[in-house]
Amino acid sequence: MTHGTKPTVLLIEADRSLRRLIVLGLQQRGMHVIEADSPTQLTIPEGQLPELLVLDIDSGVTSDWSMLDAVRALPELSTIPIVVLTWEVPVPAGMSEYSNYAEDLLEERVTSLTKPFDARTLHATVEQLLETYTASKMGQVQQVNQVSVTSRTASASPSIWPLLTAAGLLLAFIGLMGQLSLIIIGLLIVLVSLLWWTLGAKPERAALPV
Repeated sequence: MTHGTKPTVLLIEADRSLRRLIVLGLQQRGMHVIEADSPTQLTIPEGQLPELLVLDIDSGVTSDWSMLDAVRALPELSTIPIVVLTWEVPVPAGMSEYSNYAEDLLEERVTSLTKPFDARTLHATVEQLLETYTASKMGQVQQVNQVSVTSRTASASPSIWPLLTAAGLLLAFIGLMGQLSLIIIGLLIVLVSLLWWTLGAKPERAALPV
């Protein structure tokens, strides 16, 4: 979530000196940074959900990949991009767990930076991932809006048909009543004409000699 107009980045780094350097660098590039020593001591302020996570998984001279599992298990961090900081350590024989994590790095939006890394590389990686993530969220919002508009249109359209049906029936009724009126008027004219002819013919017959 943006902090004002600034994107929010969560940094989990046990080394206080390195954490401070990373924080200063990201802040200079207009980012709001939430700091934490480890996933177990993580506290995200209310209303400040991060849009990207920078995670140092090194524990002494080894890499603790379980830290990645720990943060990805948190609902608020399960969908955001992650930048993993780690030393380049040879993979021990039979360490299948590392291979699994390597596949995860390719399949999910997890980027690994090997120590020692250049600060400019970290900043460029963070900015690129944030840009991609923001564009993805905007695309999802547009899709949701399109679905909502389509749903409203679909729900509104059927309500027109009863009105059209009622209007058609009204016109048909008016037309039928008009025809019936013409028929009745015609019949009345015929009846009046017959009565007039009948009543007018009787006096003439009475005047004839016997």
